[in-house]
Amino acid sequence: MTTDTDNELRSSFAAVHEPARRSGSILLVLLVAGAIIAAAVAFMTLGRSQAQPYILALLALLAMVGLFTLFAFAAGIVRFADRLAEDPIARPIADHAVDGLAVTDPRGHIVYANTAYLALTGATGPNDVRPVERVFIGNPDVSEAVFRLLKAAREGKRQQEEVRVAGADAGHGRWLRMRVRPLGADKRQAKFAVWSVADITRDRERQEDVFQELQHAIEYLDHAPCGFFSVNAGGELVYVNATLANWLDYDLAEIGSGGLKVADIMSGDGASLLTSIVPEPGEVKTEVFDLDLRMRNGKTMPVRLYHKLAFGANGAPGASRTLVINRARDDHSDPQRAAEVRFMRFFDHTPMAIATVDKAGNIVRANARFAKLTQSLSPAGTSSKSIFAVVHERDRGELVAAINKAADGQGDIAPVEATLDSTKERWGQFFVTSVEHDARDAEAAIVYLLDTTEKRTLENSFAQSQKMQAVGQLAGGIAHDFNNVLSAIMMANDFLLNAHKPTDPSFQDIMQIKQNANRAAALVRQLLAFSRKQTLRPQVLDIGDVLSDINVLLKRLLGEKVKPEFVYGRDLWPVKADLSQFEQVIVNLAVNARDAMPDGGKLTIRTANMSAKDAERGEFKGMPAADYVLIEVTDTGSGIPADIVDKIFEPFFSTKEVGKGTGLGLSTVYGIVKQTGGFIYVDSVQGRGTVFRIFLPRHFPEVEKVQEVAAAVSEVAADTTVKPRAPDLTGQGTILLVEDEDGLRSLNARGLRSRGYTVIEAENGLDALEALEREEGAVDLVVSDVVMPEMDGPTMLTEMRKRNPELRIIFVSGYAEDAFEKSLPEGQQFNFLPKPFTLSQLVASVKETMTAPS
Repeated sequence: MTTDTDNELRSSFAAVHEPARRSGSILLVLLVAGAIIAAAVAFMTLGRSQAQPYILALLALLAMVGLFTLFAFAAGIVRFADRLAEDPIARPIADHAVDGLAVTDPRGHIVYANTAYLALTGATGPNDVRPVERVFIGNPDVSEAVFRLLKAAREGKRQQEEVRVAGADAGHGRWLRMRVRPLGADKRQAKFAVWSVADITRDRERQEDVFQELQHAIEYLDHAPCGFFSVNAGGELVYVNATLANWLDYDLAEIGSGGLKVADIMSGDGASLLTSIVPEPGEVKTEVFDLDLRMRNGKTMPVRLYHKLAFGANGAPGASRTLVINRARDDHSDPQRAAEVRFMRFFDHTPMAIATVDKAGNIVRANARFAKLTQSLSPAGTSSKSIFAVVHERDRGELVAAINKAADGQGDIAPVEATLDSTKERWGQFFVTSVEHDARDAEAAIVYLLDTTEKRTLENSFAQSQKMQAVGQLAGGIAHDFNNVLSAIMMANDFLLNAHKPTDPSFQDIMQIKQNANRAAALVRQLLAFSRKQTLRPQVLDIGDVLSDINVLLKRLLGEKVKPEFVYGRDLWPVKADLSQFEQVIVNLAVNARDAMPDGGKLTIRTANMSAKDAERGEFKGMPAADYVLIEVTDTGSGIPADIVDKIFEPFFSTKEVGKGTGLGLSTVYGIVKQTGGFIYVDSVQGRGTVFRIFLPRHFPEVEKVQEVAAAVSEVAADTTVKPRAPDLTGQGTILLVEDEDGLRSLNARGLRSRGYTVIEAENGLDALEALEREEGAVDLVVSDVVMPEMDGPTMLTEMRKRNPELRIIFVSGYAEDAFEKSLPEGQQFNFLPKPFTLSQLVASVKETMTAPS
């Protein structure tokens, strides 16, 4: 059975490999048809009875021929002609292809092979053809590749392998490329595999020759007496020869692994020179640079670079080709070269940007600092040869005039202050000097450029700070004097209220006076907040909790047109601030945002932590790097015009109509934030909205003090909510009242006497000391102003405590408690009552101090 199958395959292969050319004959078909017709005519002439046997015999003969043909076709003896196989072009292409081609059936038997396949596999004829796995069986170098090819053939996939087949003498061999793929895409054809075998020995030999030549070229380049490197557009070193690596004390393998940039081997700003070449699409430029390379140990080496750079059609730079000449060798043998090296080191490492220009302002030569400065500006400054592209358009005229003067040989040209053409606000100072030149010289002037951005920023910041400080001192002084007046008004108003009943016709007028006095007191507190002289009661706060508590209040203040949104940061750090003052900051900003959105809008309050690294990277002038909690208030309102954005924190400055604002809202915010130790910045675009950013310093409470702070906060909360004040504010005792304002002193004394106290009045600190000595220990409490002529309150307290260490004292002042507490000796105890105050507040503070345990 096997023998018959093999014979059938061989005969089939022979039929495919050496097909007989068959052609049909129309004459034969016509003869057969004519014979059948002639027989039919003859039968018709014989008659039906005589022709019947002949007809049956003819039909039997035809039936026998048809049956035999069917059996022959089923057995494969007879086949229909395949028109594709008879293609006169495709068949010779496959038969005479250079690469060996073979087709295998699902069992791996070859059903077709061309002449090249027979030659490559060593077959002597069609009957000796073998599949690939049988050709290379037993060859360990090829067996693994053949196995992968067979696996791909079974799975109907494509696979390619390149193998080396050893020759008979073991000295020479062949390289073969073997491929396998399915015969076709349909299910029946996918079972057949097409094998391709090509001899690629000559291609391999050529590749090895090229590789050897490349190795020799690299070896020659590595051991050349000069350095060589290549830099890509990203500034990374893609190649460094061994000579340069040896000079710089780098391991060549380390450089080849990547990660080293040209800036790592350039001293100072030298890398900026390599990237300062003005691109020209399709051009190749070669520039010469004298600068210093930085070795691995930090030392420098003077070199001359021949930097060749090709630009693409779009102007994008390709990889450079840079030749490095070491100029550090034998400097003393050539004094001229040594002087040139020293000059170039001075020229490139000076902290001032220097460039030489022609009469038209085109840059002829520039040092590394100038290249770095221009590259940090806008793209216009880096892609132009003109120095005028560095300067903003509105200031270019002054620089043009200065260069024209230098070109005419004039001296003592005044420096030019100009705004640099940058995406950010930057300034520069240009010093222009003339150089001796003739018509052939390109250089007409030397331009020295200093970046004065930090200087100008510092000057502006200092000027603004001085201005705010002066306004703050003025506001604080006015507030202090006004507090004395308000205290007298409020005290006298309390006496009037006590003397008149609600049914009295003048009672409503007295109440109107009280309301306006309270309103004036609130304005004074805002002035003190701006001048940072108000009294704060700081406590540890969680900003997220505080904003949640005032959420409902803000919604009522904003109204229905403005939609509030709160974005709370996770795990916010604690801060230390006055709770009520911080709430006032948020309320003031929210009200301002509401007024900026009369037609409605969105107010977003966002909180987040900002680490010291983020603060350092941020562009917030004057804010040191530290941990902060950020509170960001953003609105979608009308925005603030650029010409007034620097004035919004000044007191009494307002853009609202007369009678609709005091101009103290943002100044109060500024003062509270500053007194808390924080920073506030504004960013506004007219017509698009405003963003206020408040940075409060992170609080680091000591572990042992956390409970004390919590207890103090709870006590304050209890005092403000429960208010356990005794309804009876009368008392007994002798009070020494010290006040330099006669009218206020008499009113305070009258109020205290009305509550049962004995009051001794003193005009200043010296009179108070005399009165204290005169009474010889009869004084139970001293109520004193802080700022007084001849002797102020803190000095008076120090002297009194020398005589009576247990003496109790209450300071009253329009300034903040912190303003004078620093001038007191450590350990001194006192109570404080800020002005202005009412009669009830004064007697309550006196009774609380008198009854407190010592």
